Amino acid sequence: MADPRTGPLAGLLVADFSRVLAGPYATMLLADMGADVVKVEGPHGDETRTWMPPVRGEVSTYYLGVNRGKRSIALDLRDDADAATGRELARRADVVIENFKPGGLAKYGLDFDAVHAANPGVVYASISGFGAGAGAKVPGYDLMVQAISGLMSLTGDPDGPPYRAGISVFDVMAGNHAVIGILAALRHRDATGEGQHVEVNLLSSALTGLVNHSSAYVAGGVVPLRMGNAHPSVFPYEPLPTADNDLIVAAANDGQFRKLCVVLGIPEIADDPRFARNADRTRNREELRPILTDRLVTRGAAEWFDLLVEAGVPCGPINTIDGGFAMAEKFELDPVVEVGEGERAVPTTRHPIRFSATPVDYALPPPELDEHGAELRKWLADNA
Repeated sequence: MADPRTGPLAGLLVADFSRVLAGPYATMLLADMGADVVKVEGPHGDETRTWMPPVRGEVSTYYLGVNRGKRSIALDLRDDADAATGRELARRADVVIENFKPGGLAKYGLDFDAVHAANPGVVYASISGFGAGAGAKVPGYDLMVQAISGLMSLTGDPDGPPYRAGISVFDVMAGNHAVIGILAALRHRDATGEGQHVEVNLLSSALTGLVNHSSAYVAGGVVPLRMGNAHPSVFPYEPLPTADNDLIVAAANDGQFRKLCVVLGIPEIADDPRFARNADRTRNREELRPILTDRLVTRGAAEWFDLLVEAGVPCGPINTIDGGFAMAEKFELDPVVEVGEGERAVPTTRHPIRFSATPVDYALPPPELDEHGAELRKWLADNA
């Protein structure tokens, strides 16, 4: 079936057997880059169709946020005919992606071994919570992984309870890792003709995503604990009060700290041996913080932002989501793109990557359940 897309992945067919967030986010990114993504849903559709409020019209904004660019076909894999349709789709696909429990697709002939036998060049990506070994039986939800990985132990006030991050951070991270793995495997296939199984799990994504905290433990034997908004290794790198609102100040090296001191009118502080180097500032943060605050409270956050940015000091206001989009507009990042036409037009968040030669392709709005089922069934049956 001809597909008119023009992005860098144009011509690739992706059979998407995933649902909720990590997998759909990954396949949306692939669709943005030109892949023809066929979203295979159960008879009742992706769970996120019902995750509301908020809504746009009567559709969940959660679902809308991770499903543009795809075509939908509803298949009940417990039905022999529908399972056969799913297998035919997988046989033709360049990429299959799924996030069933490990082994959950084997009974339908849609596990890696079965699909690879029929389609040796397939790149088959599996996303799980805890891998295909001893953790296979444990359902994988982002909140669980935030707890199990240790992230929640790092989030919140030192004397308060642990907190989850405000987004499903490891679902998004695992989705990104799946895209990276798929693209690497496609590169290998282009060179050798061989497909392979790409496995991603949320816990491994979490542990690598904890970066410096993970390294503190595995390389230094240190178990980091939550410090509120403070950073364990850099100061100033946290919100500081001004005359009206708090301002994030992130003077992460000696040169930036010196510029900060000049703008604040206290250049001598940069030469104070207690604060001259980052290690000194971090060790003596309780002495330095009130010195900086005494100057910052003389002006408002917006005025300091302009002055500090002009001087090359990283800083920023603490916005709500609307403020974040407003600043992206101010910085000419054009953060919102409208996908679809007329009543089907949906505002969505712009793909994060810009290509100079092969721009992303916002081909289709998020599909209705089984919206493309008839044409896909016909195509799969006619060319079997």
